[in-house]
Amino acid sequence: MARIVMKFGGTSVGDIERIRTVARRVSEEVADGHQVAVVVSAMSGETNRLVDLCRRVAPMHDAREYDVVVSTGEQVTIGLLSMALQDLGVEARSWTGWQIPVRTDGAHGRARIQDIDTTDLIQRLEQGQVAVVAGFQGLGETDHRITTLGRGGSDTSAVALAAALDADRCDIYTDVDGVYTTDPRIVPKARKLARITYEEMLEMASLGAKVLQTRSVEMAMKHGVRVSVRHSWPEYWTVPGTLVCSEDEIVEKELVSGITYSRDEAKVTLQRVSDQPGVAARIFGPLADGNINVDMIVQNVSEDGQSTDLTFTVPTGDLDKAVGLLEACRDDLGFRHLTSDSNVCKVSVIGVGMRSHAGVAQTMFQALAERNINIQVISTSEIKVSVLIAEEYTELAVRALHTAYGLDAA
Repeated sequence: MARIVMKFGGTSVGDIERIRTVARRVSEEVADGHQVAVVVSAMSGETNRLVDLCRRVAPMHDAREYDVVVSTGEQVTIGLLSMALQDLGVEARSWTGWQIPVRTDGAHGRARIQDIDTTDLIQRLEQGQVAVVAGFQGLGETDHRITTLGRGGSDTSAVALAAALDADRCDIYTDVDGVYTTDPRIVPKARKLARITYEEMLEMASLGAKVLQTRSVEMAMKHGVRVSVRHSWPEYWTVPGTLVCSEDEIVEKELVSGITYSRDEAKVTLQRVSDQPGVAARIFGPLADGNINVDMIVQNVSEDGQSTDLTFTVPTGDLDKAVGLLEACRDDLGFRHLTSDSNVCKVSVIGVGMRSHAGVAQTMFQALAERNINIQVISTSEIKVSVLIAEEYTELAVRALHTAYGLDAA
């Protein structure tokens, strides 16, 4: 007998028939003798509807009341799924975040989980009852008010619950049957990975892959939770998904495991910046104060040899705000010109095998050069190489790199 946490997203519980389908899948695990906790999202489109209601009532709404409203979507789902399970003869009970409780900090709308009290939950699981838990929500540590974890928070809820329950694994059911070497919509020959390391999955999630939410992977890696990505449709239930696990569980490590891309990038270049200590700190200070995340950064000596040019990327949605903040500080920062470009894309090559193999970057640069794709910015880490290119070359670059690293399926 195993203890399993199963998570189903909004599309998996999008209507009554799909909720019944989820109930059948859960009942199969129960019939196999497993202890099961299920974490669910709101029904597809429901959270967007609730967010829209908040904005229409008060554009500058109270974040605490916002959490009260948007957390109700999950409450509906857990009640309906519990009913569906009971209709199948499975003993089940719904749990909201505050009933468990899932304790979080007080950052309403983007709270972080601090602790989960699983005493009552474990007692019910050991009695054979299925726990149906609302994802995305918790209880504020100081004000004891409902909090939400931000978009994609149900993945984080599931992994955190699996860690607190010391579950054997956490199954994330979604609309794909696993993690692929790249987006199959761009590269039909993309292969599904049987296993992938936490580090690789974290890089892929943060660099554009939409399979798992970044915070959930971070938590899984921190607590050693084995996560299985599986398809929620019945015809895939017997098909193995992709296991996200520690590097020790993977005997043969691929040189490159995947190619990702992110179109949510915009490039900012400051020309003729004073070449003096502290200037970079003054440039990025206003951006940090504005909660703008800066990613790729490169600095070059300007043509006059007395100043530098500084280029970096920000999320596309933050470009106008970033430009406004920098222009407001132009006199203090001392740059001559500011240019920006939102028609760019970040393409990344990821793999733990890079740690022990040379020439990975050279292969990437060569493959792009052969297709006349110009590299604008480069950044690296121990297990990834990312380049910024013109957005129009995204698909060509992804296909070329997928072939260059031998990832195409036979």
